[in-house]
Amino acid sequence: MAHHVLHMPCTEADIRKLRAGDTVTLQDTLFGIRDATQIHMFDRGRRTRFDLNGHAVIHTAPNVRKVDPSGTNQAGYEAVCIGTTTSDRMERFTRPLMEREGVRIIIGKGGLREESAKAFQELGGCYLAVIGGAAALETTWIAAIEDVDMDDLNPESLWRFAIKDFGPLIVGMDSHGGSLYRDVQASVEARRAAVLAKLGAG
Repeated sequence: MAHHVLHMPCTEADIRKLRAGDTVTLQDTLFGIRDATQIHMFDRGRRTRFDLNGHAVIHTAPNVRKVDPSGTNQAGYEAVCIGTTTSDRMERFTRPLMEREGVRIIIGKGGLREESAKAFQELGGCYLAVIGGAAALETTWIAAIEDVDMDDLNPESLWRFAIKDFGPLIVGMDSHGGSLYRDVQASVEARRAAVLAKLGAG
């Protein structure tokens, strides 16, 4: 296992170097996105003015405070707590995020399913996992809220964060078919089968 530092935006070659179980720290820019954002983008045809090509998105609806725009809070928002939400319910948006918007990295909790795994393999993407309950720590990795789009959906707007040392995050799913979630599931099923067999209940 290796540790990687990626400056955003990144390339497909950068992503192909990552393997499930590696750790990654991101620098420079990160975009926040959630259910409503993607429903509007892909089900209702809205387009963002942001260029997401080569970037990372994090599944989040941040807790923010409205402030006067300033050098560190150009969008007029200050971060209060920026955590991560469960990714599974946004499974169907992985491929369109990558194909239409050029996104390379999805960050969230709990992993994604096989269709996302296929998209990562075919298009050169990956899933980076955040440990649940780490929102306070994640917030310290956000240097500023630089901009916001689709703010009528607040807090499920499309956020652009300036980040510094965002991580380390775990590569949960890579671009080669590797998945820590699949590995854990297989291990659990094998152990369950062994226990049932020992009990004569298999």
